Amino acid sequence: MISEHASPLAALGGVDAGGQNVHVAALSAALARVGHEVTVYTRRDRADLPDQLETADGYRVVHVPAGPGRPVPKDRLLPYMGDFGACLHARWRADPPDVAHAHFWMSGLATGLAARELGVPVVQTFHALGTVKRRHQGAADPSPPDRIRLERLIAARAAQVVATCTDEVFELTRMGVPRTRISVVPCGVDLRLFTPDGPVAPRGPHRRRLLAVGRLVRRKGFDIAVRALAGLPDTELVIVGGTAQEAAEADRLRRVAADLGVDDRVRLLGQVPRPRMPSLLRSADAVLCTPWYEPFGIVPLEAMACRRPVVATAVGGMVDTIVDGVTGRLVSALDPQAVADAVEPLLTDGTLRNAWGAAGSARVQTRYSWDRIADSTVAAYRRAVPADRLPVAR
Repeated sequence: MISEHASPLAALGGVDAGGQNVHVAALSAALARVGHEVTVYTRRDRADLPDQLETADGYRVVHVPAGPGRPVPKDRLLPYMGDFGACLHARWRADPPDVAHAHFWMSGLATGLAARELGVPVVQTFHALGTVKRRHQGAADPSPPDRIRLERLIAARAAQVVATCTDEVFELTRMGVPRTRISVVPCGVDLRLFTPDGPVAPRGPHRRRLLAVGRLVRRKGFDIAVRALAGLPDTELVIVGGTAQEAAEADRLRRVAADLGVDDRVRLLGQVPRPRMPSLLRSADAVLCTPWYEPFGIVPLEAMACRRPVVATAVGGMVDTIVDGVTGRLVSALDPQAVADAVEPLLTDGTLRNAWGAAGSARVQTRYSWDRIADSTVAAYRRAVPADRLPVAR
């Protein structure tokens, strides 16, 4: 596993720590559980980190010296990918892996530099595509100018590209990737942590609660959820997430709430330790996910695993994970009134809320365990590795 900016050991909620960190850590652990030898290569972003360590989950983490030994925003890491690739090449020359799985486009660049001469098959997961980000953020997109061009090159050279949702398949085929070289493997959810039963976080004075979770960046659409609250009386909105670097967005959301007269019903909790998240999810009548775009979206899976219905904008992976009218509601427009209209029946009809929550729980149990995701990922690896080089089962 190559995950240049997203260490599986990182604390979630940081500037560049989120779904990819969870994905790499959980997938690596699931692969290790069934006997695969897994090493995750990630950039050394602190001088005191060990060269490598063995995790309690059975996989190894190697800290690659590429760039300064301090945190660097991921959109500024491109100049260090040559050094990252050279380090991988030096290690693999003596002991090449059966397959190299690159996570994010810059990891793909470094992996390609290391693997090509050695004949190591490369599997690529982008987690987010530059074409989609540019479409939604325009001039506000901080990605390096060459990102889209390099993503096309990486995708063209990969033995397999693992898309996390159907929407990404359409984008990849438009980039010229043959459908035969694309596997669809979604993200998973930790079904040992996120469960329907367990502690429930205390609620405020309001009769009903909505929960929204994520980094406090504008594309997450928390302002849409705040605006929807204006049409939902006696309901509080709890927003979980946000770092000191995202304080400006938190202040903007507070201004929006004040302008609408709902500031007494909006609570911004900031970062919450991951073990506390299930109790917060269980405390909600429904979970809102209203981003402009979302490459996959792990929060809806975590909510459904806690038997909570989800109301989400119909973008990215959420179109795959949420079954409209069965496990939640998909809203086709970035319209606060449409969100409020979708949420209101869930707040007033406990039978509907319970039915959709139960259906969501059953869906994640059967489709989105990390063990199942690991099996599907291994199938993609087998499609990438030449038949005469496949390991023989003993």
